[in-house]
Amino acid sequence: MSEMMRDAPIDAYPPRLILREPERWHVVRSQPHRELLASQQLENQGFRVFLPRYFKSRRHARKFETVLAPLFPRYLFVILDLTRDRWRSVNGTYGVDRLLMRGGEPEPVPHGLVEQLLGVAQDDGSVRFSPSLREGQTIRVTAGPFAQLVGKLEHLDDQGRVRVLLEIMGGTVPVVVPESSVMPAEETA
Repeated sequence: MSEMMRDAPIDAYPPRLILREPERWHVVRSQPHRELLASQQLENQGFRVFLPRYFKSRRHARKFETVLAPLFPRYLFVILDLTRDRWRSVNGTYGVDRLLMRGGEPEPVPHGLVEQLLGVAQDDGSVRFSPSLREGQTIRVTAGPFAQLVGKLEHLDDQGRVRVLLEIMGGTVPVVVPESSVMPAEETA
């Protein structure tokens, strides 16, 4: 097993995203707001692509909605074997700005970086950093209509939901949200 696969179990990765020597991950810069389009176009050409995304809340037309947004806006990862792949065609792909280069060739991503992201990615490409949550902990809601509110974690269940006591309008209101929508709040000392 190669050194780059040590960080996360190899069976945690989708099989199509496992590197075979001499393949390496490289960074593709997309056109503004075209990450998904660039990813789809590269896959249509036979490239293996990883676009890490996370759930983000946004307000639109006076309502909140949760959407999958790129973890690294304008950047995605592609597997290339520089001796085999026609990597220059990546730059001409619809939605792509360019491959990140060094010395006239695509610069590889440091070993282990993409593998760590793949280790916490779901099937839909969303990345969930599983913070160690515990009852009684102060948490911050990161998505949904209660985004950015801070409260106390009251209960965790085994279906991936948490019950949070939020301080709203001078009172404490219990709210149930997905575990992926909360994170520990930074402690201020």
